[in-house]
Amino acid sequence: MNKKRFIIIFIVFMLLVLGWVCIEKKFVLKLLHPRFYKEYVQTYSKEFDIDENLVYSIMKVESKFNKKAVSRRKAKGLMQISDMTQKWAKDELNLEKVDIFDPQTNIKIGCWYLSKLYKEFDDLELVIAAYNGGSGNVNKWLSNTEYSHDGSKLHNIPFNETKNYLKKVKENYLVYKALYREEESNEKN
Repeated sequence: MNKKRFIIIFIVFMLLVLGWVCIEKKFVLKLLHPRFYKEYVQTYSKEFDIDENLVYSIMKVESKFNKKAVSRRKAKGLMQISDMTQKWAKDELNLEKVDIFDPQTNIKIGCWYLSKLYKEFDDLELVIAAYNGGSGNVNKWLSNTEYSHDGSKLHNIPFNETKNYLKKVKENYLVYKALYREEESNEKN
C-alpha cells in the first residue's frame, strides 16, 4: 500500500512540475538565454549602435558567458577577441591598456568590431559570418559565384565552422529578441 501511495504522489508531483514548466516556459528559456553583463552590453551596444540581442547571442555561442574562455585559435574572453582585433581596437579606440579578459573591455571591443563589420557589410548574416570567418574571407566568398549569386548575399559558406556558427548565432538571436522584446520596449519608454 505504501509503494502504491508513493507512486501516486510521485506521478502527481511530476505532473505538477511538468505543468509548471509548460506554463513557465519563458522562465526556463530565460535561464538558458541569460543577459549577463547587462550594464556593459547596454552601454556599448548603444555606443556602437549594435542590437543587444546580437551581442548576447554572440557571447552565448562564443564563450557561453565564460570571461576566461580561450579558443583553440587563441581568441579570448566573452566575445572571443583575436589578438589582431585586440591590437586594432587598442589603436582605434585609444585604449592605453587592454585586459581582454575584463568583461567591460571585451564587450566594448566586441561591440566596436561588430560596428566595423556592419559598416562594411550592412547585413546581419554577413556580419555574423565575418565575425567568425573573417571579413577577408566573406569578401572572397561574395566575389565567387560558387558562394554568392549576386555579390551581396551568401548562398553557400565553404567553412563548416562558420556555417554552423551563423546558424547557432541566428537561432539564439531570434530567441533573445522574442524573449526580451517586452522588457526592451519598457526600458525605452
